[in-house]
Amino acid sequence: MAEQVVIKRLGAKADGIADTATGPIFVPKVLPGETVTIERDGSRADLIGVDVASPEREVPFCPYFDECGGCATQHMKHGFYQSWKQETLAHTLRQARIEAPIEPLIDAHGEGRRRVTLHVRFPDRAMHVGYMAARSHKIVEIGFCPIAEPPLKEQAPGIARAIGEHLKAARKPLDIQITNTQTGFDVDVRGHGPLKDTDRLSLIDLAQKLDLSRLSIHGDAIVERRPPAIIMGRASVVPPAGSFLQATRLGEETLARLVTEACERSKRIADLFSGSGPFALRLAEKSEVHAVEYDQGSMTALDKAFRATPGLRRITTEARDLFRRPLLSPELNAFDAVVLDPPRAGAEAQAKQLAVSKVPLVVSVSCDAATFARDAAILMSSGYRLERVIPVDQFKHSPHLEVVGILRREVAKTLSRRR
Repeated sequence: MAEQVVIKRLGAKADGIADTATGPIFVPKVLPGETVTIERDGSRADLIGVDVASPEREVPFCPYFDECGGCATQHMKHGFYQSWKQETLAHTLRQARIEAPIEPLIDAHGEGRRRVTLHVRFPDRAMHVGYMAARSHKIVEIGFCPIAEPPLKEQAPGIARAIGEHLKAARKPLDIQITNTQTGFDVDVRGHGPLKDTDRLSLIDLAQKLDLSRLSIHGDAIVERRPPAIIMGRASVVPPAGSFLQATRLGEETLARLVTEACERSKRIADLFSGSGPFALRLAEKSEVHAVEYDQGSMTALDKAFRATPGLRRITTEARDLFRRPLLSPELNAFDAVVLDPPRAGAEAQAKQLAVSKVPLVVSVSCDAATFARDAAILMSSGYRLERVIPVDQFKHSPHLEVVGILRREVAKTLSRRR
C-alpha cells in the first residue's frame, strides 16, 4: 500500500531515512526534506514518486539510474553530494572518538571507471546482460555505462553479450569483468566453471574477433593476444587476471601521490596489502620497498615490472596472508614507514602489531571509513597521532569513499617506550 512520508536525513549508504511510528524507513534516491510516496517492504521501501522535491535535487544524467543499483547519488547536486560524503566520514570518525582535521574531498573520478563487471543471467528463456538492480538479483539491461571510461562506456555491454552467447548452452550465471588497459580490454569470466575444448576454442576465436588483449576464465588465461599492461609510475605492470585494481586511473594516481608525499623522507618502506605495486613502484623511485601481498601472482607481476624498469631502488616481495600472519613488531622495526592498503575488512591484526612497534610513520589507505577508524584508533591508543585525513572520491556517484590517513608516532611517547 502506498503512503506518504517526509525524509529527515541520509544514511551512510545514501538511503533517505523517514522516522515513523513503527521505526525508521529507508528509501533510496531521495533527499532530506523531501515529501515522497513509497511502498514499504519491512524497514525498506520502494520510491513511487517525489511529491515535494528538495532544492538540492537535480536530474540524473544516466537513463538507467532509476532502476540500476550501480549508482546511488546522481540525483544530488554536486555541492550537496560533496558535503554529504565529507560529513559521513566525519560522523564515522566521531563514532570512533577520533578527532582529526578532515581535508576537502578530492574528486578522483577522472575519465571514469576503468573496470566494470557485467552480469549475464538466464531467469527465463532469454539471456539478460547488465547490472544488478538495487537490493535485487534482477538484471537491468544497459546499452552503455556513462560512468565508465570512454572505450568501456559503449563497448563493454556488447562484449559481455557476445561472451554470454558463446557460453549460454550451460545457462550458468556469469560475471564478466572487463578492464580497460594500455593494450586493450582484459576480460575475466566467473561463474562458468571448467570449459569443454570446443568452448575454449570458440572463445579464442571470439577474443580475436573482439580484439581482446586477454580472455580468462576464473583467472585462467584462455588466450593472451597482447599483455594487458597497466602503467604504474614509470613501470608497466601486467596484473593477474581479475586481480585488484584501483577503480579509476586518476584515483590510483591521487592515492599514490598522497602516499609518496607522506613517505618522501623514508629510506625503507613496507608496502602491506600491496597488490601488483601501484604504491611500491612509485615509492621505489626514492626508497627501498618491501611489498607484501597474499596473492603470489600479484607479487610475481610486481617483481617482473620492477626488474624491467630502470632507475628504481630495490623492491623485495613476499607472498603472505597478513590477516593470519601480520608482520610482527621486530620485522616492522626495520622500516621507516609502513603503508597499509587493505581490503574493506581493514587491517586490525596488522594494526595491533604496528601499535607495539617503533615504526615512526604509518600511511593508511582504506576504502571503508569504519574499518579505517577502527584501525586508526588502535594506533592512536599506542601513541600515534592522526595528522591528516584526506577523503578521495574515486567511487563517484556511490556511497563509497577512499580515505588516506597519515599517522606519526609522537616523539615523547617513542622515547619513553625505548627507555
